Amino acid sequence: MDKSAVFTVVKAVTQSVLVGVEGGQITPEKSLVQLGANSIDRVEVVTGAMEQLGVKVPRVELIGAKNLQGLVDILHAHLSRAG
Repeated sequence: MDKSAVFTVVKAVTQSVLVGVEGGQITPEKSLVQLGANSIDRVEVVTGAMEQLGVKVPRVELIGAKNLQGLVDILHAHLSRAG
């Protein structure tokens, strides 16, 4: 799975959690905080994306994700390692 496919998953999960945010606002350079997510929302987005992608990422590795692209990069790296 390439990074654009991972972003599609992250975007869909983000849109389902942040119901008031339109898809056009969800871009790789935006952070979840910029999109209005609180801490629970952020956990739901990350957990939902990991579940849909079938990957588990240790929380400590997620700290480096400053925006959605960072999250995509981390998830993609774990997917690549998994097979």
